[in-house]
Amino acid sequence: MKSRGIWVLVLLVWITACGQGSNEVQETVVKQEYKPVPPFNADSAYAFIQKQVDFGPRVPNTPEHRETGEWLQEKLASYGLVVTPQQFSAKSYDGKELQLTNIIASFQPELKKRIILAAHWDTRRIADKDSQRIDEPIDGANDGGSGVAVLLEIARAISTAEEQLNVGIDIILFDGEDDGRPQYAPGSGDDSQWWCLGSQHWSRTPHEAGYTAFYGILVDMVGAQGARFFREGVSMQYASNIVNKVWRHGHHLGYSDFFQMRDSHAITDDHIPVNEIAHIPMINIIDYSPDRGFGHYHHTHMDNMDIIDRHTLKVVGETVLFTIYQE
Repeated sequence: MKSRGIWVLVLLVWITACGQGSNEVQETVVKQEYKPVPPFNADSAYAFIQKQVDFGPRVPNTPEHRETGEWLQEKLASYGLVVTPQQFSAKSYDGKELQLTNIIASFQPELKKRIILAAHWDTRRIADKDSQRIDEPIDGANDGGSGVAVLLEIARAISTAEEQLNVGIDIILFDGEDDGRPQYAPGSGDDSQWWCLGSQHWSRTPHEAGYTAFYGILVDMVGAQGARFFREGVSMQYASNIVNKVWRHGHHLGYSDFFQMRDSHAITDDHIPVNEIAHIPMINIIDYSPDRGFGHYHHTHMDNMDIIDRHTLKVVGETVLFTIYQE
């Protein structure tokens, strides 16, 4: 079904002096049109999370990781996107040689003006915030799975839409984001090098020489019931105008409860290398509160399908879709 354009009526009122000092109120209506946007199907996004979880934890160097990566590439290609896998290896904090793959899928690759939509598709090999089964990998339904699912549904929506996008889209699924050193492991100093391995690699060696983008949106942990999204510190440092635009669109769509107009702490995530190494402004939509920190599920076995909420997926998916269609 083709969606309708959204109109906003802005009432401008001003006072003019008339006659013997009398005031007359005049009114003018200015009509602003927002471009029509294809629908975002939350049930479809939910099914994409379930599919990832069904493969098992997507831990690098495992069959589950390899099979999931193959499925992701096939799914994105089925929507007509040009898929470019970027294979590389990287050292983990404990000396493991990780075989990793960033998955880049491009829509309208011929267009010069481009926007990146990113998530990470790997999952954590330990549940270091849990009180049991600490050494077992987690499902990562939200931490990893939800961001990927939102972007898969966006890929499906734009590939079948009657509405025309005026920009090219590069969906980048980063690998090796969640294999950083746990708090209890030995080591000292700056641990940031052990996180976000895929975005570090891509930012130094992008899939196309000289690649650049207008801006990027990273979605991470965007599917939990009760999620709230604050204006994350690194995003505000490098791309406050993009944060404000996305948050404003979220409010326009009626999601002000989710997109909180309040700043939060800087979070180590894939947007940092993109901002600091690739020099592309990228923001992070992430469930992290300046009051309570990460959700109770974070890096535990509670990060499973039980915490996933279709409405949260809809809120984020619709807001990101709306944003890219207004460019």
